[in-house]
Amino acid sequence: MTRPEVSVIIPTRNRWPMLSTHALPSALAQVGVTFEVVVVDDASDDGTAERVGAIGDRRVRLVRNDANRRLPASRNVGADVARGEWLAFLDDDDLWSPRKLRAQLDTARVTGASWVYAKCVVVNGVGRPLEVHPFPDPDELGALLLGGNHVPGGGSNVIIRTETFQEIGPFDEGLRFFEDWDLWLRLVQAARPGTCAEILVARVEHGANMLFRDRADIGADFERVLAKHGPVSGEQRQAVAEWMAHEHMRAGLTLRASGLYARAALRHRSAGNAVAAVGALFGRRGLAAASRVLLSVRGATHLDEAAATKPPPAPDWLAEYRLAD
Repeated sequence: MTRPEVSVIIPTRNRWPMLSTHALPSALAQVGVTFEVVVVDDASDDGTAERVGAIGDRRVRLVRNDANRRLPASRNVGADVARGEWLAFLDDDDLWSPRKLRAQLDTARVTGASWVYAKCVVVNGVGRPLEVHPFPDPDELGALLLGGNHVPGGGSNVIIRTETFQEIGPFDEGLRFFEDWDLWLRLVQAARPGTCAEILVARVEHGANMLFRDRADIGADFERVLAKHGPVSGEQRQAVAEWMAHEHMRAGLTLRASGLYARAALRHRSAGNAVAAVGALFGRRGLAAASRVLLSVRGATHLDEAAATKPPPAPDWLAEYRLAD
């Protein structure tokens, strides 16, 4: 059998409605590339395995965990059985442009990069754009990653050469959160990434994302990730606290975001986050007002990323996945 260019690894557990309308159609719609799709069913009990088996597409392979092993282990299970020259990880609720893999492979060929990320749009649960995720310069990414998971789209964006993953991987199965951030920190130290300045990924924010649903041990996992790379500073703790608050604002969880900004203000004696906490109570417009206050008083703001109120235009390909209200 000819080796595929890419193995697309999709971990899932009891989320067939998401898997069947988001990740699977996105993966199977890829053009100009040979690929396989490895669905890792993490001991679902909603019939996911049977439904995937009934698809009848030779490009789709099913691997099933007998017990719930969680996301990092499921990604590693998929990587262990993957046959592709490249690995691409896709969360079951995210969306791809049909050009995603081809464009990233072309970037890798031109630049010689062993891993590549693209621009990502953040959308709500019905596919409406909220914002374009900040797109970091690859030369600045290493420093940015020490203050949060700043690879746009997280685990659904990056493609990585299989050999490179085997050298610096696997995902840390001791983490409940941030396992992709932990991998990027190791990756960026090993090799400069390539980038695609085209929106090829849609990250779906719907409030049921694991980061917002299962908040236990977030602090411990954050400390564990950064401690691998040296002593954790107060500045890093504050940066990650602000990033967490930003993520909750993106998902529309304004009360939680306000609480996180308030906690950051108290723990780090940060007046700017106290202003953000008040603004967040009034949603993005309130946070935008808080950002303007900080600009006028301090000449700088850390809230631009989370305060944007005007949604960006949708890429043409996103219309294929738009759901009804």
